[in-house]
Amino acid sequence: MTDHLAERLIPYIDYTNLDEQATTTDIETLCRQATTPKGNVAAVCVFPRYVAQCHTLLSHTGILIATVVNFPQGTDTLDRSCHLIEKVLLAGANEIDLVMPYSLFLAGKIKTVEDYLVTCEKHVHPQARLKIILETGELKTPLLIQTASQLAIQCGADFLKTSTGKVPIGATLEAASILLHTIQASGAPVGFKASGGIRTPTQAHQYFHLASQYLPTPLTAKQFRLGASQLLRALLTANSP
Repeated sequence: MTDHLAERLIPYIDYTNLDEQATTTDIETLCRQATTPKGNVAAVCVFPRYVAQCHTLLSHTGILIATVVNFPQGTDTLDRSCHLIEKVLLAGANEIDLVMPYSLFLAGKIKTVEDYLVTCEKHVHPQARLKIILETGELKTPLLIQTASQLAIQCGADFLKTSTGKVPIGATLEAASILLHTIQASGAPVGFKASGGIRTPTQAHQYFHLASQYLPTPLTAKQFRLGASQLLRALLTANSP
């Protein structure tokens, strides 16, 4: 693995700590590691309670701050999610990674899911991005993944994201292909984030290569992300051939 690959992929990483046991010291470490000799990550992704801390630590770096809402099970009330979106944006968040209420979707309550996503989107100000997490490993079938992707785009998603990383099946190339094909077919300026189990440079490059086949190139961090907690270290420590 070459330094060139690290320099290519690091700018797309959402460097993530969504460990319930994380401390402010852990978040300080995350922010410090987010700037590297081979480039800075695109964003850090943390729980809402750490947004203000990250905003302070990263304010002069250009690194964005992402946080999660309706996470991880997608079962929070709409009022709670909307309140949390408003709160984290005021604290300095740039991106909202919102879990689609996928259990309601699987139960056929499509209108309820649509209303939920549309209302949340209205609370995200124009300078911020809404990344909708579909939890593709729970949707399972290609048809359901495609339908959920179409719904999320219709409801104003800026990005489609594969997974929370908190269920047995995270990102897969098959699911990613469906999301990317749906984005391409929509013609909408929607990005793609692969997240859930992406740990190695080889895996990361597979998603980068796949996204390059569907999204406008050259890819930018406004179009493509890799959500990961271990990938950055793997890229930085990979041995050159």
